[in-house]
Amino acid sequence: MTYLLVLIALFILELVYFKVADRFNIIDKPNERSSHSSITLRGGGVVFYFGALIYFIYSGFQYPWFFVGLTLMTLVSFLDDIFTLSNKIRLLIHFSSVLLMAYQLDLFDMPWYYLLIGFIVVVGVINAYNFMDGINGITACYSLAVGGLLMIVNQQMNFIAKDLLIFSMLGVLVFTFFNFRTTAKCFAGDVGSVTIAYILLFALGLLILTTGNLIYILFLVVYGVDAVWTIVRRLLRKENIFEAHRSHLYQFLGNE
Repeated sequence: MTYLLVLIALFILELVYFKVADRFNIIDKPNERSSHSSITLRGGGVVFYFGALIYFIYSGFQYPWFFVGLTLMTLVSFLDDIFTLSNKIRLLIHFSSVLLMAYQLDLFDMPWYYLLIGFIVVVGVINAYNFMDGINGITACYSLAVGGLLMIVNQQMNFIAKDLLIFSMLGVLVFTFFNFRTTAKCFAGDVGSVTIAYILLFALGLLILTTGNLIYILFLVVYGVDAVWTIVRRLLRKENIFEAHRSHLYQFLGNE
């Protein structure tokens, strides 16, 4: 019953956001690198944060440093969706959020290279997750796949509070309903892809630290292969990897 009520609440919150986005013209206009052809509401992935927020309140404020980092990451990503913020501001907030996650994971009590490796992996995966958001259903389905794997492992390992994963996946389900269509009602936006990546990375970090087994990083291998392949390919072609493009493997598969 709790999960059903959370699902209904998230559904309502998503509909409320649609009204806000429509009122303030928070939209995604198609351009030369887009995979869509019509104007679509942007930022529907904010429902991922709502799921985590409900859990945070429901749990009596468990994982506080993680949640502060998630809030900062969500806020700066949402503002960037609307205003296109300075890279310096985004990098500062991302850096602070990753440090807050590291603190929640107790990485500061470990050898310094744990923090360095963790920082590189988290920043890399968050950016890869953001890069890969472009085809209807891709962020939603991959997040459900990774989240589902984490939930299955958690039944045996008990490395994280299960309701954090469940509430977050309920948010993904709501977004999937509106996004995984021929013509999407909304896109995740930076706020969605960055937020769900941050949540999944926190859970994955807890799993790896609990088990001492790095094999679980392979849960993210699909996005990892595509992102790395695309960067290497563009470097070999002497292209500017920081410029917008339409040459991800998933884009060729989805569009061509």
